Amino acid sequence: MKHLLSPFIAILFCFPLYSQEKELKPISLEADYFYGTILEHNPDIQHLITGHPTGLILSFNKKTYGFSEWERRYNYPDWGFTVAYQNLQNEFLGHAVGAYGHFNFYFLNRYLMLRVGQGVAYATDPFDPVSNFRNNAYGTQFLSSTFIKANFVRENIWKGLGFQAGFTVIHYSNANLKAPNNSTNTLAVNAGFSYQLDYKEFPEFITKEDSLSKTHAERFKYNFAIRSGINESDVVGLGQEPFMVLSAFVDKRINFKSTFTAGVDVFYSIFLKEFIKYRSIAYPEDHVSGDEDYKRVGVFGGHEWRFNKVAFVSQLGYYIYYPFEFENRVYNRLGLKRYFFNDTVFAAVTVHAHWAKAEAVEFSIGYRL
Repeated sequence: MKHLLSPFIAILFCFPLYSQEKELKPISLEADYFYGTILEHNPDIQHLITGHPTGLILSFNKKTYGFSEWERRYNYPDWGFTVAYQNLQNEFLGHAVGAYGHFNFYFLNRYLMLRVGQGVAYATDPFDPVSNFRNNAYGTQFLSSTFIKANFVRENIWKGLGFQAGFTVIHYSNANLKAPNNSTNTLAVNAGFSYQLDYKEFPEFITKEDSLSKTHAERFKYNFAIRSGINESDVVGLGQEPFMVLSAFVDKRINFKSTFTAGVDVFYSIFLKEFIKYRSIAYPEDHVSGDEDYKRVGVFGGHEWRFNKVAFVSQLGYYIYYPFEFENRVYNRLGLKRYFFNDTVFAAVTVHAHWAKAEAVEFSIGYRL
């Protein structure tokens, strides 16, 4: 998906640290080599798939062992940072370097690790109308990037050294910050080594009888949010414009991990106003007058997957006021939210999209009462 923009790293790692002297902070380092292929998710990028991308992934992991409740409830995950270099093996795409914040989740007696990372990538050869017009995948030099890594892992096999191998998907997009934005997705196989610092002193996992998950349930809460940013239509050169979204919604937290939401969005998208004018002039056969209302109103329902003070947001909506037909009436929103001040104030970074086609990256602030 044409995903996320992204100052997500700042939100992702604002977990409060519990200040007790006995807390240990075990760390591991990883290095992987990968070899893959660019998936043809859109026929418009077929000319950019000319070779097999290769690259390196370097990671820093903060290991958890159950010191905090959220660590125990999520089977002792890791969090950390990743730097990834990729040679896209195409003269128009060039190379890319990404920096990410990530989480590692473990399954099957900790032999299977699933890593999800979100960050920002730098593309060496973005679209240029004169010198690189064939690169219709990256409209900007700085891109939002997401990666998913599924690995078989064996840690600390010998004196802190370990091994991992598996599959990685790396996504680059600018989420319609500027056209063009067809994006790329690299599917790769990877293998590498890890080293666990202080492996001789790694603590035992803490198993503690926590309260029932449902004891974290809350009454219905009312939320108000303002979302904003800039974006551009798919018409190259039409220009970037600001937008604003006003949201009012209710939420119900049912347990430690889950909160359900439902509400209303009002969209003020200036790029759509300019796009309507463009269509009325460039395509008179479409019978667009140019005076159609660019505003939209949607209703949505959704879910928040809570990690302590951080939540992964997913919403599905439908435009009930839709005076100009653009994309389709169903929209979705995905992103991260961070709560502050006893969960009364929140900030979020989300992507507003129509299925797999992103419309905008939204930076939000809100109040919960």
